[in-house]
Amino acid sequence: MRNGPAVRRRKLGEELRSLRQNSGLTSRDAAGMLGWHQSKVSRIETGTSGVTPGDVTRLLDAYGVDDRQLRSLLQVLAGSAGGGGSGWWHAYRGLIPPQYRDFISLESQADAARTLETSVVPGLLQTADYARAVTRSSLDGLPSAQLDSLVEVRLARQSVLHARRPLRLSAVLDEAVLRREVGGPRVMEQQLHHLARTAQLPHVTLQLLPFRAGSYIGLTGPFVIFSFPSTSDLDVVVLDHLTSSLYLERREDLEAYSSAFRTMQAHALSPERSLDLIAAVGRGGQAESSDCPRGARCPTVSHGPRPGGGAAAAAPG
Repeated sequence: MRNGPAVRRRKLGEELRSLRQNSGLTSRDAAGMLGWHQSKVSRIETGTSGVTPGDVTRLLDAYGVDDRQLRSLLQVLAGSAGGGGSGWWHAYRGLIPPQYRDFISLESQADAARTLETSVVPGLLQTADYARAVTRSSLDGLPSAQLDSLVEVRLARQSVLHARRPLRLSAVLDEAVLRREVGGPRVMEQQLHHLARTAQLPHVTLQLLPFRAGSYIGLTGPFVIFSFPSTSDLDVVVLDHLTSSLYLERREDLEAYSSAFRTMQAHALSPERSLDLIAAVGRGGQAESSDCPRGARCPTVSHGPRPGGGAAAAAPG
């Protein structure tokens, strides 16, 4: 497990090395074409030193890489690997910590995201009032101006769901997410309506794990799996703790969390039944959660090994 920028540097370096090798160039050849020392290319490829988005552009030009989507992804990763970046979130660099900026940069370039949430609505699906209530409770005593700015960041992130090529989002939520009253009854009513509307977007899949399902493989904590276009080597699992984020990059970790997510999807309510449960909770929230809508029989989730063997705290949301 590593922090975000370190993971980005190493994965970016591995990808650049692969592209160089595919082009038939040695590291000495690449360095000579760009007027660099060979050691600079080696340090970039091993992730021991950072690389600017501009230098990534020069390397990709030298390697004859013309895939625009891949070029854009690697340039953004170069920015996040250095803890910076030039995306819209850069304007908030004095407010949000580097690990959150890194998370946003990954989210902005990902092709798909799979997320498990056990306590709160995922950030990409939150209303402004819900986001304000969650942020206020998480950062007690925060000045109003900073609180407003953090809510702006949360809402700006949601643009990935409405882009020309929107993020494909698959979310599995514990029923507790619906029933935990965040911000008061009115805020929750609006949040549930928004959740139902957003869940009907063609690129959003929302499923609920009802209380009746009992314990399940992801109960130890939320996580997010980001997948990227053009290459699976950059896929990463993100776990967020109170003061830092952890990124799992090993193939066995990715496979464990992916398998866990598939298991939870298979045992959760279908997207249609999930919408029914959202509606039932919205109508009053007193109906037995174990009564699956329309007489469906709620499944019992099988137990299995915990992904990664450790606990995960709340994802950045």
